[in-house]
Amino acid sequence: MVAPVTKTLPDLSNLEPLDGTSYKQTPAEASTLAITLAETSTVGTSAKSEDEAKQKYDRDNKTMRGHLLNHMNNSLFNLFVNYGSAKEIWTTLETRYGGDDAGRKKYVVGKWLQFQMNDEKSIMVQVHEYENLVADILSEGMKIYEILQANVLLEKFPPTWSEYQKHLKHEKRNLTLQELIDYMRTEEANHLKDKETSVSSL
Repeated sequence: MVAPVTKTLPDLSNLEPLDGTSYKQTPAEASTLAITLAETSTVGTSAKSEDEAKQKYDRDNKTMRGHLLNHMNNSLFNLFVNYGSAKEIWTTLETRYGGDDAGRKKYVVGKWLQFQMNDEKSIMVQVHEYENLVADILSEGMKIYEILQANVLLEKFPPTWSEYQKHLKHEKRNLTLQELIDYMRTEEANHLKDKETSVSSL
């Protein structure tokens, strides 16, 4: 019979704040996270051992997930708060920030270019996602002029915003990203107000 593996979880109390750029400087103990959590899921053949191992895994996962989220800056926290698995969080961090500089740059630029807004989620929630993607690029030491940031976002509007998109494209001056976001916030509020009015009139 294979006995459950018991292993002390790595101590993350001295973990430096995670912001993506500091990933490589985090303590070595943190890099054992994925291995540790994988090993705690090894179970024996008895139902009792299996149940105990699962309970331990759930406790350890909750503890490690909490440690990682608590050490993240706001931008990373917003990206990872919906991840249920500590191992998944660490693997994603490793893939996203642990590679070579050129690889990371290509990754963040690719995510930025692939971004596309849709009608399924709040516009401002998606704008926040876009801002995070821009922040990732800037954190890699690459510069993006703010007018370019705004113009790229303008091209990412969802289908139902096509008329408003055309209207903004005919602006005689270049908008900064913040100005565009302010316009979008007002327009979304108008959309919601019109929707409420149409529902109440039924």
